[in-house]
Amino acid sequence: MNLRRIWALLVARNAEFFRDRAAFGWNFAFPFLIIVGFGILFNGREFKQFQVGVFPGETVSADLSGSMLPEAFRRDRHIVLVPVADRTEGEDLLSRHRIDLLIDAHSSRHAYWINPSSPDSSLAERVYLASFMAGRQVPEKGVTRGGQIRYIDWLMPGILAMNMMFSALWGVGYVIVRYRKNGALKRLRATPLTALEFLTAQMLSRIFLLLFTLCVVWIGADLLFDFQVHGSLALLMLIFSLGGLNLCSIGLILAARGTSEEFTSGVLNFISWPMMFLSEVWFSLEGSPAWVQDLSRLLPLTHLLTAARRVMNEGGTFHDVSFECGLLLLSTVICLAFAAALFSWNE
Repeated sequence: MNLRRIWALLVARNAEFFRDRAAFGWNFAFPFLIIVGFGILFNGREFKQFQVGVFPGETVSADLSGSMLPEAFRRDRHIVLVPVADRTEGEDLLSRHRIDLLIDAHSSRHAYWINPSSPDSSLAERVYLASFMAGRQVPEKGVTRGGQIRYIDWLMPGILAMNMMFSALWGVGYVIVRYRKNGALKRLRATPLTALEFLTAQMLSRIFLLLFTLCVVWIGADLLFDFQVHGSLALLMLIFSLGGLNLCSIGLILAARGTSEEFTSGVLNFISWPMMFLSEVWFSLEGSPAWVQDLSRLLPLTHLLTAARRVMNEGGTFHDVSFECGLLLLSTVICLAFAAALFSWNE
């Protein structure tokens, strides 16, 4: 080990980074944007809050003073009241961990329902019961009908999709930029290979690795947790395949003309982190502002997870997820064509 050579390389690499103004500026701008984003989303709110479904739905938008909900519960800053049309819809949301507690707002018995497989449901129940004054009627407790979905069964598709997202974006976008930077693309330009053929081969190669990794992780985790899959495994694999192709195609657009690895890394972070937080990877967005939910629907990872959880947790068929599959396929074709049109072999 020659420390002088190591030091010389370290100085040269730092000089290269500081001379790249785009990458240097982005490393300051990206953390700032993340902080601002969290400030907007959670300004004046506690990070840990419980989504409580209340039916009938008009109760939440109207004056709650006439309802049977205790005032202390209504004013608790840890409680987010979510309007629900009726008990059936509420129990469905509760069983899928999209809300933590369901309450009949106008019931004289203060009836409520919980999901016994959800830790947050138990905690929300304690907050609800604690809001009643001593001597008042004890609420009537109910449990969601049908099979409850374990939280690990709800979370697993999110973990797999998040891993696929990072692998797809970095494994395609970042690598091609590196190829361009080290001159590998110039040598490929001398062959009869077209830009579309090159990008398609890159995308198919990456999706093979993604699905192989997904299967290995799935089998290993299934041995530990025994996941409940109510739908078709083949359909679930199709959904992840379409989602992986879509994420790869997004990385190809960035790789079409990118030349700086540092700047590419920053943009990939800018794309992936909002999807990780706004696509319901870790938690449901029920009760969030309407504009946040609208923004979530623009992200491909949201449609991937919606379809995957519908098949895995609800036993959905292809007809139930055809919209999400069609949207992922269409956007993949558009992104791939756009990337091929923009692609440059040179720096």
